[in-house]
Amino acid sequence: MEHLLNPRVKKIEISGIRKFYNLVASMDNTISLTIGQPDFPTPHHIKDSAKLAIDHNYTVYSHNAGFIELRTAASDFVRKKYNLQYHPANEVIVTTGASEAIDVTFRTILSEGVEVILPGPVYPGYEPIIKLCGATPIYADTTANGFRLTAEILKKHINSKTRCIVLPYPSNPTGVTLTAKELEDIAELVRDQDIFIVADEIYSELVFDQKHISIASFLKEQTIVLNGVSKSHSMTGWRIGFIFSPEAISSQILKVHQYNVTCASSVSQRAALAALTDGIDDALPMKKEYQSRRDYVYQRLIQMGFEVVKPDGAFYFFVKLPNRYPTSLSFCLELVEKTKVAVVPGDAFSQLGEGYFRLSYACSLELLKEALNRIEWFLNEQPNSSQL
Repeated sequence: MEHLLNPRVKKIEISGIRKFYNLVASMDNTISLTIGQPDFPTPHHIKDSAKLAIDHNYTVYSHNAGFIELRTAASDFVRKKYNLQYHPANEVIVTTGASEAIDVTFRTILSEGVEVILPGPVYPGYEPIIKLCGATPIYADTTANGFRLTAEILKKHINSKTRCIVLPYPSNPTGVTLTAKELEDIAELVRDQDIFIVADEIYSELVFDQKHISIASFLKEQTIVLNGVSKSHSMTGWRIGFIFSPEAISSQILKVHQYNVTCASSVSQRAALAALTDGIDDALPMKKEYQSRRDYVYQRLIQMGFEVVKPDGAFYFFVKLPNRYPTSLSFCLELVEKTKVAVVPGDAFSQLGEGYFRLSYACSLELLKEALNRIEWFLNEQPNSSQL
């Protein structure tokens, strides 16, 4: 029966992040710096809210778009934090995590033969959905520009087939983000063209040295903002995301969302309500700790001779490989075999990521120190270790 399966599904691959994570998961005493899982527990007041929700029978379907209280809280959150204005009744949709938000957004705006511009290297969750929609991902190379997608780079790729540009900032895997001027230039470039901007801002609360700015501030009418509580409130398993977009767009996305999941988990929605109200600043202590870790890891990597762009946010480093390694996979396999430290091969983030590896610092400083000590030992034990 396999020959009857959708050929588009058969052509897509399991995420390279998960492939490598699964590969090393069974290795004893391995320090895994692989997946983007915050190491902080979900705050107690959020968990307490979920327990109360169960006791008070919030265990039924909500409105397809989510409880209005949560949509109002989400609207208030992005207004207070990022000066974005969205009406909770018709411009906010609660989704089953940001992953579902990506899925239903692409399935609403993409059609056969159109193109989507992605800044490469990039999170691998976009390409499969784009291809399942019959569209074509077009990778814009950002490796020579500090991993920043600019209007100048975009100009080279925009054509009559361009339907969408994805702006995933702060970025997974690089941690970089864009300035207000860079975002404004992109907005001016595509203004009044038949091009959507999908702004994946799931790491918006984890920006260290500047204030997070959304391109929706400059181009709301063409922008679909994706966000959620997974990274900001350490709620990855609760699966709550958000889509913010003008009503004409949101009303169409809602139809796809309705037939996909009906609604997000009612209990998780009540937990997210606590996160965005009583816990509006829950991310601040976590962000402070991530920033401290970032500074430590950056210093260590530079001391070892690695070439690396200092991240602006999120909790990743995208590190250039030592020259002597032919592929990112060969480096990561040898590293985990000899040191029991796991990082993700850069080619998991498109072919533009080849020659790099991603290191997640979403773990304790103690573990980071041990992992970096092992990496330093590894480099010193190998021949030509100075040729980074």
